[in-house]
Amino acid sequence: MLTEKEELSLQTRLLHHKYKSDSQTGAVSVPIQHASTFHQETLDSFGKYDYARSGNPTREALEEIIAGLENGTKGFAFASGMAAISTTFMLLSAGDHLVITEDVYGGSYRMTTEVLTRMGIEHTFVDMTNVESVERAVRPNTRMIYMETPSNPTMKITPVKEITGLARENDCISVVDNTFLTPVLQRPLDLGADIVVHSATKFIGGHSDVVAGLAVVKDPVIAEKIGFLQNSFGAILGPQDAWLIMRGIKTMHTRMEASEKSALKIARRLSEHPAVNRVYYPGLETHSGYDQNKLQSEGSGAVLSFELSDRSHVKKVVESVQLPVFAVSLGAVESILSYPAQMSHAAMPQAEREKRGITDGLLRLSVGLEKAEDIITDLERAF
Repeated sequence: MLTEKEELSLQTRLLHHKYKSDSQTGAVSVPIQHASTFHQETLDSFGKYDYARSGNPTREALEEIIAGLENGTKGFAFASGMAAISTTFMLLSAGDHLVITEDVYGGSYRMTTEVLTRMGIEHTFVDMTNVESVERAVRPNTRMIYMETPSNPTMKITPVKEITGLARENDCISVVDNTFLTPVLQRPLDLGADIVVHSATKFIGGHSDVVAGLAVVKDPVIAEKIGFLQNSFGAILGPQDAWLIMRGIKTMHTRMEASEKSALKIARRLSEHPAVNRVYYPGLETHSGYDQNKLQSEGSGAVLSFELSDRSHVKKVVESVQLPVFAVSLGAVESILSYPAQMSHAAMPQAEREKRGITDGLLRLSVGLEKAEDIITDLERAF
């Protein structure tokens, strides 16, 4: 008899799992349970569900599915990616120290610098591509090492196995934001991480129609702590949104495969264009993290960044392109062009952005399902 993890590919497991059909009706779609509360039969014996913040059958289905895909013991679904990240940060206490990748998503930067500091939690930003730098940043009170790989938006690649090994040596929790690659291309728990987080709004949902966050935990003790925090803060994902994420998961492998193929074509063409100063994409052999990404991932994803001369050139391109949506976010069926300096990293001061390579000439492109040659032609006309 086939077992999920030993015999079936992840591509097949996206569709064939415990929830592929409803056990009571045979419906090939998870039922959406909108109930906020649940009737209890007796005073002395409550059922599995009592109040929807603490547990909902539809949300539970998603949580079990994502836990299986990331090879974890327990999954958690949140109202947004930042809700998942923020709840994970709440494993820290006053007096603890956080080591975090320097070119992190702007929302994570804001949470670290403006919220955690008010709670007495210290932090150090560090170049996670350099293991020695991470090792030097660890203090006696360091309790968490937080990675984002590929990083947003300069696509730096963190050697996850080495950093998680360092975390274990120093009794730290290791966390990886896996939004850009999804479990289709990278599974951080298999590389030694304790927790993996996602903005499921992006490639997992995939259709620009739902906001959601996910976290998956390997260790049952940490899982119990995350579960307590999820219930305490209450930033849970609603059943309708959970269902939308599950629908997105069904096509995730096919979408990632097609978008990644196009992203490589576009990155190669942009790297040859005279108007482009630099292209950040780990699928290019010239990328500094190319070899490391090949070691720990099964692909390079569908997000790339490219640098133009200055803001005026960016403005011209943004107002000239016809196909990509110019918007916040990424990971959708349509290509999305973003300006990190005023969008994803607006919360980061200019000096800090520039120190991380997030210049006023940098654009980020999340490649969708359009024909790659059409996107290339559109961009070249805009240049």
